[in-house]
Amino acid sequence: MRRVIVFNTLKSGKKAVVLFLMAFVLALFSPMVTWALEKTLTNSLGMEFVLIPAGTFTMGSPTDEPGRNRDEVTHTAKIGRPFYMQTTEVTVKQWRDIMGKPFFGGKKGSEDMPVVRVSWQDCIKFIKKLNARNDGVYRLPTEAEWEYACRAGNNTAYGIGDSINCNSAMYANNTLKSADCVNVVKSKGLPPDQPAPVKSYAPNALGLYDMQGNVWEWCEDWYHPYEPDVAVKPQSKGEAPSIETGTDKVRRGGSWYGTGRRCRCANRNYGHFANRYQTTGFRLVREIE
Repeated sequence: MRRVIVFNTLKSGKKAVVLFLMAFVLALFSPMVTWALEKTLTNSLGMEFVLIPAGTFTMGSPTDEPGRNRDEVTHTAKIGRPFYMQTTEVTVKQWRDIMGKPFFGGKKGSEDMPVVRVSWQDCIKFIKKLNARNDGVYRLPTEAEWEYACRAGNNTAYGIGDSINCNSAMYANNTLKSADCVNVVKSKGLPPDQPAPVKSYAPNALGLYDMQGNVWEWCEDWYHPYEPDVAVKPQSKGEAPSIETGTDKVRRGGSWYGTGRRCRCANRNYGHFANRYQTTGFRLVREIE
């Protein structure tokens, strides 16, 4: 009788262990579980990243939003798994650390300035070299990921509210075309007709800087009309971006060159993948390992 009791006890114990292990594995690989992930990461280059949780949101803008364009049709977008977003644009220093500093054609500016005059193709070359260091897996954000991170849980025109002003974002710093913020920029000790060093303005609720203004940011996607209510398919882990078809890649966020309305979360822009614009840089996504 005692042997039967001991046997049943052991059997129950083994069953409990198996159930616990099954629950642990399910939790470990569930894309919705982010409690075990670090909220922030810093890689060996000093690039800082913040965790962006998975979720669903309304992408695009309502028809009555000031400055709205016709290509901002509202639709449901699903971010299927969490990811890390770089807190700032890639800086001149970070670019030089990976790409070097050639005698001719090197990126100019102080080390904490966002790197600009980089084409979408240049960004892909940078990412490939960065990934070769085996210090994480990096890529450009998808357009949906970018807008999701910009909104930081809000459905307002800007990630920081219904409006922005010259103290909350770098825009209209153009003495020849859009000069509304030039005097405020100068009062901050910053020069006109160029972007500001990263982290010169307050971040959004997720801890992301310059999602409104400073420089346009390249995204992974080709520019195309939205499809209604689709789940955004993320890249496979470690998948290298590549040129497939088309000529125009998405740019997001607005810049120092233009008006505040171009800094809206839903505003869409695009450029030829080989063009190097003085107003355009990029930031990275780091995959969850």
